[in-house]
Amino acid sequence: MLSRCPRIKTFALCTIITWLLNSTIVCVQAQATIHITGVVVDPNGSVIQRAKVTLKRDQLFVMARTTSDEEGRFELVGPTAQNLWIEAYSPGFDLGEVWIAPGTTFPLQIVLRPHVISSDVTVTSRTPMRISETAANVVVVTTTDLTTTAAITLDDTLRQIAGFTLFRRSGSRTANPTSQGVSLRATGASGASRALVLADGVPLNDPFGGWVYWNRIPKESISQVEVLIGSASHLYGNGALGGVIDVRTRKVTGNTLSLGASYGNEMTNNASVFAAAKTNGWSGSVAAESFHTNGYVLAPASQRGLVDTEAGARDLTMHLRVEKSFGDRKSLFGAASFFGESRTNGTPLQINRTHLRQFVFGGTWQTVSADSFWARAYGGNQVYDQTFSALSADRNSETLTRVQRVPAQLFGLSVQWSRPVTRNQTLVAGFESREVRGASDELVYINGRPSSFVGAGGRERTVGAYFEDLIQGSSRLFLNVGGRIDRWRNFAALSATRPITSVNPTSVTFFSDRTENAFSPHASVVYRFNDRVSAEISMSRAFRAPTLNELYRSFRVGNVLTLSNENLRAERLTGGEAGLQVHTKNQRIVLRGNFFWNEMTRPVANVTLTATPTLITRQRQNLGRTRSNGVDLQADTNLTRRWNLSTSYLFANARLTEFPANTALEGLLLPQVPRHQFTFQARYIDPSIVTFGLQGRASSSQFDDDQNQFRLDSYFTLDAFVSRRLNQRVELFVAVENVFNQRYEVGKTPITTLGPPILVRGGFRVQLGRQ
Repeated sequence: MLSRCPRIKTFALCTIITWLLNSTIVCVQAQATIHITGVVVDPNGSVIQRAKVTLKRDQLFVMARTTSDEEGRFELVGPTAQNLWIEAYSPGFDLGEVWIAPGTTFPLQIVLRPHVISSDVTVTSRTPMRISETAANVVVVTTTDLTTTAAITLDDTLRQIAGFTLFRRSGSRTANPTSQGVSLRATGASGASRALVLADGVPLNDPFGGWVYWNRIPKESISQVEVLIGSASHLYGNGALGGVIDVRTRKVTGNTLSLGASYGNEMTNNASVFAAAKTNGWSGSVAAESFHTNGYVLAPASQRGLVDTEAGARDLTMHLRVEKSFGDRKSLFGAASFFGESRTNGTPLQINRTHLRQFVFGGTWQTVSADSFWARAYGGNQVYDQTFSALSADRNSETLTRVQRVPAQLFGLSVQWSRPVTRNQTLVAGFESREVRGASDELVYINGRPSSFVGAGGRERTVGAYFEDLIQGSSRLFLNVGGRIDRWRNFAALSATRPITSVNPTSVTFFSDRTENAFSPHASVVYRFNDRVSAEISMSRAFRAPTLNELYRSFRVGNVLTLSNENLRAERLTGGEAGLQVHTKNQRIVLRGNFFWNEMTRPVANVTLTATPTLITRQRQNLGRTRSNGVDLQADTNLTRRWNLSTSYLFANARLTEFPANTALEGLLLPQVPRHQFTFQARYIDPSIVTFGLQGRASSSQFDDDQNQFRLDSYFTLDAFVSRRLNQRVELFVAVENVFNQRYEVGKTPITTLGPPILVRGGFRVQLGRQ
């Protein structure tokens, strides 16, 4: 009997274990399951095959795994649970994560972004090519960069690129638009840009003055910004002395809605929205943005008077676009945009406002033989109004001096053809034409009373043709040879003065028609020593024709009067650069360094004519020759899957080397060009916890005038950004610009004006539909 007890215990134990196992299986079978479908794509919408897709709970426990098929699609089946996450990975891309929120609809779209954007992504300037295969120094500001920075405006975001500067260190948040001309790599900032700014290939530079309205493109509609640093007139023609900034807007891949809004101190608020739909080959989008700030007092407390008030701004912009695709090879589109802004410029009598309307039509076509055609026709009109005043020495009173209206019209056409003639060679050719007409109509005041009507203006017509030959000599050698011919003509120009208080007749002066030509050649070589190290060298010429604003419009800032000059000629630049690019095997660290040399003849500058305690008079003149050389360094490191750190540094020695008309200026530093610029960005991204970013920038001192008398001191500012996702669609954020409230100098006229104080904003973003 006792011998049978172990058998009975064993049988009983086996029976219990069997019952527990059967109960567990039944429970698992009875548990509800979730069926997840989706597709893995890159930022351009192309499918990614054989991507590894994992279903996790709490981002730790693996529930199921699969691999995307030839169409990028995947299916996962697993038990339902709280805090489910989908992770997708493919070599060369960052890890993609999606939180499965309650009510999430399928199929999902998981977008994987290139692992190191600065070395791997294919950029599109005039010609699509990888950065590693071109000598062009290209910085790509991605959607992630745009959405994890504290900057509220696009130009402040781009300040994180060393060498990007606006006239007088100003920013579009509060500065007069005529001071928002952009410079890249020490070409010298002025009201007129020495870099070309585009939106999807269409110029954004003001047609009359060359400055940029940085809030014209709603932020929610921007997908990325490509910044080509270095002269590029061989492809882009007029204005691309220092490089090209191309703002790329979002492609419509399906029904989507994006909304972002924020509010901060100084009554600063903005809201941006992008909505799009796509069906049966048709797609359409609407984007809009509004911005307002009361601003701040520009003058330091020690120099203020009764007339010093806040410099504020408000603007509204809207973009509409409709596109029709005919299969995968043809498409046509039409777009229209509207922009309006008004500003107070720091005193009661100084204000300005702008109204702008623009249209764009275009299309693309790719033939069976691989020929690609690209065309754009664009045009529009605008009106710019501004008032000027004279201030008393104690800044307790001001007197109106001028009321100015600047109407301008623009029409342009751009056509491009490209074709791979062999496996290792691609030819590109294009044609561009543009005509601008504009005038400056002024009512002049003397002692506070209207005295005369003064008007000046004219027309400018530009025609250019370019070619480019891209050759891959071997797996290590890449050649790029190109050139462009431009011809422009200033005509129908005149100035007229009609007194109001006297019987004298109207005085009219007709300016002679003028024509100039420019040939802008370019050659570059890239050689790969191995998969980690490559060297590049390039030489080019570039030019910038004077704007109608420089030729015919005078202006006054504080007690500085700047006169126009109808005899200005085009600036010409000859430059070269050589550099190295190094990256680790896993591309976690990418380093790039370039030595550059630029020599400019006939640069347009504001030259001091006379100076008194109450008025400094300057005139735009062609200098003799300037030289700028230095080094441009960039580093991008992915410390971990979530941490990223990038830095850039620019050293520039920019001086006036020849000016026979005033040899006393020779050897002086170019105004508006600091010798040292440094920036850094640190970013941590964990969608389930927090996204955090720091952006810092430092600049050495620079001068605000041609005589190197008005020195602007060095400065450092730090911005911070933090956000938290409530779910897959909604995100809350806090952004702080100028964390330490650094009051740095941005101008001396000769009164000092200061940069913006600390700005703290809180806001949200909502993403619905396909992104």
